[in-house]
Amino acid sequence: MRRWWEPRVGPREAQRLAEVIDSGYLNDGELTAEFERRVAGLVGLPHAIAATSGTAALFLALAASGVGPGDEVLVPDLTFIATASAVKLAGATPVLVDVEERSLGMCPRAAEAAITPRTRAMVPVHVSGRSAELPALLALARRFDLVVVEDACEALGSRNHGAALGAHGHLGCFSFSPNKTITCGQGGMVVTRDPRAATRIRELKDQGRPARGTGGDDVYAALGFNFKLTNLQAAVGLAQLEELDERLAHQRRLYQLYRERLPVMPFAEGAGEVPQWVEGIFPQGAARDAAHDRLLAAGWETRKFWHPLHTQKPYLADGGAFPVSNRLSPRLLWLPSSLGMTDDDVARVCDVLDEAA
Repeated sequence: MRRWWEPRVGPREAQRLAEVIDSGYLNDGELTAEFERRVAGLVGLPHAIAATSGTAALFLALAASGVGPGDEVLVPDLTFIATASAVKLAGATPVLVDVEERSLGMCPRAAEAAITPRTRAMVPVHVSGRSAELPALLALARRFDLVVVEDACEALGSRNHGAALGAHGHLGCFSFSPNKTITCGQGGMVVTRDPRAATRIRELKDQGRPARGTGGDDVYAALGFNFKLTNLQAAVGLAQLEELDERLAHQRRLYQLYRERLPVMPFAEGAGEVPQWVEGIFPQGAARDAAHDRLLAAGWETRKFWHPLHTQKPYLADGGAFPVSNRLSPRLLWLPSSLGMTDDDVARVCDVLDEAA
């Protein structure tokens, strides 16, 4: 069975890991700081703070912005559940918003309709590396004085008209989980241009310390927890960043090949968007499910798209407010998109789906 996605690791990562082990310092340290600097430079912002996961990064960004109990945060209905769960972790209430047809991101009109006096922030999600409708959402945030935390967990290296996704709002968050272009096994990052927010995030992620301490006679002036990324994880991330351009080029190539033969969700390549994965779109849910089963039978793993959050038990809501989310979710299928896919592999996947048409 060919997997839908698999991390690419090899001798470069092994060498970096061996160096950390030989150093005897495995915790959050100089390699973590180097990884932070590299990501900050990649997105063009002065501050990047590593965390244990993309979910933790979203929580840290929200908490550092003062989001907490009694606040509401706008979240798209069609996203990975972690986006909403990070809001809950901060003590706030996620308010689900329908999505926009082309980008699968938060619909600005639906977002405006959902704003109440309790709304404190919004979390636009860049699905599969595709930019949400940022100009309209940012304008809305300015009108209502909302914090914008970009969920760019699937969008490292993707851009919107010259600026990196994750760098448009007040804070941006990335993930380095195993199904991302760059993986540390697990891990996340918050980026920002705000030095005060960066200091608060560092406190929150390291027991209240704004800078790495000794674990002994440290002074704790603020409440914090433990969301540290270790040197071991950073070593893997740094090794993979060395071939980021190659990986991004590969993902662009897969999208172009699929687009030539199959109906797929679009990417604005000219604006700088880079696919994390490629979504096939089908006429209805039954056709999507049949394509999924046919690919599995032919030895190709795929992944059905997320269920809308309003259908999930922790976030149940009346589905009438989410027509686009309801319409698109059953029709979408993530096609095999791994870094090991070749041109011939894409052709074989397309052949299987052509046979089913």
